[in-house]
Amino acid sequence: MDDHTKKKILVIEDDRALQNAMVEMLFQEGYQTVSAFDGEEGLEKLKIEKPDLILLDIILPKKDGYEVLAEIKKGENKETPVMILTNLEEMENVQKALDLGATTFMVKSDFSLRDIVEKIKENLK
Repeated sequence: MDDHTKKKILVIEDDRALQNAMVEMLFQEGYQTVSAFDGEEGLEKLKIEKPDLILLDIILPKKDGYEVLAEIKKGENKETPVMILTNLEEMENVQKALDLGATTFMVKSDFSLRDIVEKIKENLK
């Protein structure tokens, strides 16, 4: 598989250990990854990198995931699938994210990295 066919995933996650683990696993699965550690950086990288999918945490420094999601859906990348990956499991958080245009909502504690990769594959089909 040459690099032109590789899908690019933007991971916006402030937990560096989790960010590193996800990037490593996605790399092993053949994806290109771009990392951001806060909401503002995530939006900057989005403009430059034009990813095929965005993995987004809700609780982030500078701009939270809801603000980032709202901006993504208003901008030129609004068709890009956004998967929310968070520790917030309350129904109102799920609903808010889906209402803002997230394609998938996953609670970190409920899923392994492998599950997350499988969801990414589904979202990129």
